[in-house]
Amino acid sequence: MKKYSLLVVLLVLISCGKDSNPDLIVKGNVKGLKKGTIYLEKEQDSSIIIVDSILINGASNFELKSDLESPEAFYLRLDKRNSNETNTRIVFFGDKGITEVNTTLKNFVTDAKINGSEQQKLYEEYLKVISRYDDKNLDLIKESFDAKKANDSTRIEDNIKALNSLVKSRYLYTVNFAVTNNNSEVAPYLALTEIYDAQTKWLDTINQSLTPNVKESKYGKALEGYLKIRKSQN
Repeated sequence: MKKYSLLVVLLVLISCGKDSNPDLIVKGNVKGLKKGTIYLEKEQDSSIIIVDSILINGASNFELKSDLESPEAFYLRLDKRNSNETNTRIVFFGDKGITEVNTTLKNFVTDAKINGSEQQKLYEEYLKVISRYDDKNLDLIKESFDAKKANDSTRIEDNIKALNSLVKSRYLYTVNFAVTNNNSEVAPYLALTEIYDAQTKWLDTINQSLTPNVKESKYGKALEGYLKIRKSQN
């Protein structure tokens, strides 16, 4: 399972006629947006489906709704008129109640301010640290390019070791973060999206640490099933 499926099937579900008492309400504002469509999406059966949408024509406020069995990751996607941009999907963790997402048309993803679930707060805490790993990875990629350009075998070898060490450190941080927060649905979600290709024993460590409620969540069950497949292949 990957954070973004390689084969994405968009199943458009018309928002009218939805349950009058939805579990999740997503509301907010896209500053500067005059015309476009905002979609609320989630992953289901390795595809991303649309659960609600709203056409913006003038006012930039929006409200979207979804039923919810357990806290899970949702995507907020903007389809702007006459635009070929593809990086227009905000990822957030939704739970029962109201989640507010305020952002701008100019920087739809990077300007997003999300206020909602406890899972979202925890997810943002994780992403804040992971961004440092991403920055370091970019530095090492640049160093690798420079070393190859200079045909410096020593620098190339040192760079490979540094990259491998960084990957291992990132994976171990994710494992430790998940185990420390084993009472949150974020834990199995990170195992499935951030380190799905890690050693089976690391994923199993996360799985074994999960609280009973989290084990019964969408991602808890998915991690259990994924591990059964991995172990059967060993």
